[in-house]
Amino acid sequence: MVTTQLKSLFSLEGKTALITGGSRGLGFQIAEALGEYGAKVIVTARKQGELDEAVATLTERGIDAEAIAADVSDVSEPERIGAQIEAEGGRVDILVNNAGTSWGSKTEEMPIKGWDKVMAINLTAPFLLSQQIAKRFMLPGGWGRIINVASVEGMMGHHPDMIGTIAYNASKGGVINFTRALAAEWAARGITVNAIAPGYFPSKLTDYTLDKHGDHLIRTTPSGRLGNDDDLKGAALLFASDAGAHINGQVLAVDGGASII
Repeated sequence: MVTTQLKSLFSLEGKTALITGGSRGLGFQIAEALGEYGAKVIVTARKQGELDEAVATLTERGIDAEAIAADVSDVSEPERIGAQIEAEGGRVDILVNNAGTSWGSKTEEMPIKGWDKVMAINLTAPFLLSQQIAKRFMLPGGWGRIINVASVEGMMGHHPDMIGTIAYNASKGGVINFTRALAAEWAARGITVNAIAPGYFPSKLTDYTLDKHGDHLIRTTPSGRLGNDDDLKGAALLFASDAGAHINGQVLAVDGGASII
């Protein structure tokens, strides 16, 4: 039997979560989980139409949800997002840095514009958003949860038979150590910073890779499958709630065991 005390540790009632890239895929999955446990969710993405659909779906499920259209590759957007939330009388208790992109190329052919695009979205945006949200809300309040969506690709090399993703791997490796460094810096100020490192999940970002190498990836995953629409929910809820209050600077791979063999 689940006790009232245990339920309260996972409850997010009264909290607000900001999820970047939250209109679909992994970000939407996380928004569902946090919203189901009581958080108000604010989802951001570039396309207003996709945001409207996401908010409508979340609202139908009884989740308090709203959206802010934003392109986090623009270095001015994190400040605008924070200022807009603050001006509307809101706040952010939980930040999920999920928005991400990749660029497939052999390293010797990688264009600088591709490298810069990946770094801007995958690494610079989490830094600027964490900075803005912490300064405005978390540090003054002495409480906060930051969850960075990294990748198992940031923990290891990339198989040479697959299309090269040097910028993606480097950026996600950066996210992992960004998580550790920021966790150490802000731990005494009431903020935890952790990372989820997904393996391969079906998504717009992974469509090409799964089309070419999906069978191989499934065969080399001990669980024998890809990630599904629920597999990140438990990890996100743990890191966002008081149940994970003493977990800080950690990276949790959610990959069916693929990274351990």
